[in-house]
Amino acid sequence: MVISVIILLLFIGMAFLMMKNKVPTILALPILAVLIAAVARVPFYGENGIMNVVFEAGALRMSNAIVALMVGAWLGELMNHMGVSKTIIRTAAELGGDKPLLVTILLSIAMVVIYTTISGLGSVIMIATIAVPIMISVGVKPLTAIVVFIFSYGTGLTINMTQWTYFTSVTGVPIESVRAFAFTMFALTAVSTLLFILISFKRDGMKFSWAADDQPGGGLPSAAEEDPEFVKPPMISLLTPLIPIVLVMVFKFTILTALFSGMLYCFLTVWLCRPQRKKNLKKLVGYFTKAAIDGVNDSAIGVVVMIGIGMLVSALTHPDVSDALTSTMSSILPSGKLGFVLFFAVLAPLALYRGPMNIWGLGGGLATLIITMNVLPAVAVMCAFLSCERVQVLSDPTNTYCVWLSNYVGTDTNQILKKTLPFSWSLAILGVVLTTLLWF
Repeated sequence: MVISVIILLLFIGMAFLMMKNKVPTILALPILAVLIAAVARVPFYGENGIMNVVFEAGALRMSNAIVALMVGAWLGELMNHMGVSKTIIRTAAELGGDKPLLVTILLSIAMVVIYTTISGLGSVIMIATIAVPIMISVGVKPLTAIVVFIFSYGTGLTINMTQWTYFTSVTGVPIESVRAFAFTMFALTAVSTLLFILISFKRDGMKFSWAADDQPGGGLPSAAEEDPEFVKPPMISLLTPLIPIVLVMVFKFTILTALFSGMLYCFLTVWLCRPQRKKNLKKLVGYFTKAAIDGVNDSAIGVVVMIGIGMLVSALTHPDVSDALTSTMSSILPSGKLGFVLFFAVLAPLALYRGPMNIWGLGGGLATLIITMNVLPAVAVMCAFLSCERVQVLSDPTNTYCVWLSNYVGTDTNQILKKTLPFSWSLAILGVVLTTLLWF
């Protein structure tokens, strides 16, 4: 009992330090893993010791998710270097013409498509510097424009296959179950995005057809300015983000094979549809190589965080730790449907500020601990945390992309939180209710 209380206090204390930005996530997770194992009197040496279980096995536990993250980032950077992402955004803007609502919706759809394949701060900066000024130039308020971007980003990430691999690695739930619920949350988030756009247009007093004449664009750089060295890829290349999803869903490809196939499709369609193929081949190969390096750099923080999560998960699933926590956690966790809904619905905002419901941090360890106790169905726990993840992705002020976007338009991350939390918390609650209906 004493050991379990100390472990829970360590958990709460580290969550508090992370929320206050006193300890970065990349340090907090491995430190907490070692402390938890030490408190449970796990020996340092030996087959089941801290050295083997926490450091060695823990660091490698998320290897599948880490590789998927890096390959996905590689594909994303390749799309950037080949001009695919940029062309998708500009094509959407051109189709919308001077109708602000249509432009905003089409840009949102384009960004959703892009982020089904790529992620990371580098891609956010590249896409946002094109899409956000376009929205502002047709009359959308800067804060509304970046929140639309965040909603679109979050919607696309829901069916980003690198995310599926991560959830499977953390919870042990089959990827088919992850995928099925991810598409449900994708649909709900897409509807929420559309609702946010319509409500914002109504609240801001914007017309639903034609652009206002008094919007100067906020002084941001024009996205319409073409790079003189930019060569527009062929239209067939714009299907690149959808290729991996189709290969996995229809042709049952593995995720890594589908991502590599997406890279090959992007490269070949750009190369074969360009004139002077022999002359351009060397340049495109250079893009391919640079994309690999940039992809590794862009995913570096995510890789380090996953190593820490793997160590924490390994510590929490150690028999000495799980045995110590079972009795205490059993008295806290809900057992019935109503208790399950209330527990996760009320605690969903704890996914903010790197809190314990954030599956990309301490929540990864918490989800694993709950699953190993066999108190609740594993699939239900995964779905509940995936629902709470909506709060983190759409609203967390500590997200690096939220910080960058708020600085880009001269606002504050707390304004993003106020705009998005009613939607993200509602999404979490809907997800938990659906989880109860599907898996209890």
